[in-house]
Amino acid sequence: MTTLGFSPCPNDTFIFYAIANKKIDLSGFDFELTVEDVETLNSLALRRELDVSKVSCHAYYHLRNDYVFLKAGAALGRGCGPLIVTKKDMALADLKDSKIAVPGRYTTAALLLKLCLSENFGAGAGNFIIMPFNLIMAAVSRGEVDAGLIIHEGRFTYPEYGLRQLADLGVWWEKKTGLPIPLGGIAAKKTLGSAAVAAIENLIRASVNYSFLHKEEAMPYIKQNAQELSEKVIMEHIGLYVNPYTITIAHEGEAALEMLLKMTSECGGI
Repeated sequence: MTTLGFSPCPNDTFIFYAIANKKIDLSGFDFELTVEDVETLNSLALRRELDVSKVSCHAYYHLRNDYVFLKAGAALGRGCGPLIVTKKDMALADLKDSKIAVPGRYTTAALLLKLCLSENFGAGAGNFIIMPFNLIMAAVSRGEVDAGLIIHEGRFTYPEYGLRQLADLGVWWEKKTGLPIPLGGIAAKKTLGSAAVAAIENLIRASVNYSFLHKEEAMPYIKQNAQELSEKVIMEHIGLYVNPYTITIAHEGEAALEMLLKMTSECGGI
C-alpha cells in the first residue's frame, strides 16, 4: 500500500482523477488516498506520514532531504500567483503594521509574502494571522483582518466579497526572477526507491493526459470535491493551474524551484 495525498482543489482532482478512479493501469500500485487541503498535506508530509503527496514548494524546502520533487503534477506558471486583497483602500506600505490573513505557515503564498515584505520593509513586517484559505475572503470582508492573502479559486471570486486587489505576488516574483512561480508539486519519499518514484511520476503524467482527453467524464468527480464552486470557476481554475508545467516542469520549472529554495535558505529557512 502506497499512501497518496492531494487536495480537493480542481487542479488536483483533475490531475489525479484517473489514478483515484483506476481509469488507467496503475502498474501494480495500490494507493491509499488522502484528500485534504494543502496545508494539512504539508503537515502530514512534514511528519513523514505520506509516501507521495501534493505539497507547497515552501514546505518542500523542509522536506527535500527525505523527498524528491516529481517532474509531473506540479503547480507552476505565470500569471497565477497569490493575491493580496483588502476591503479598504490601502498601499503596500500599510501592510507592514497590518493584520494579514494567510492560508497556512508552510504555504508558498505565505513564504512569498514574507519575502516581499522583508525586501521592502525589513524582517518582521506584517502581523500574519493563519486561517484556512477558504475563510480568508470573508474575514477580510467583515473587517476581522486588514488584508488577506488568497490562493486557488480566490483569484476568480474575491470581487464577490467586495474586495480589491492590492498586489499580485506572482507579478512580484516574475519581475524579480524572470521565472515562472513555483507554487506546489508532488513529493515522493526517497525510500520508495528510484524505480518506484519514476513509475509514480509516469502514472501522474498519464493521469493528467487521461483527464485532458476525458474532461466531461472527470467533471462529476472534480465537482464533488470543489466546495460548491461553479463550473465556470472550476474550468478557469483548471485552465490556470494545469498547464504544460504540469506535464513536466522542464528546465525552467526546475530553475524556479531552485531559486525559491535558495531564497528561503538565505532568509534562514522561514
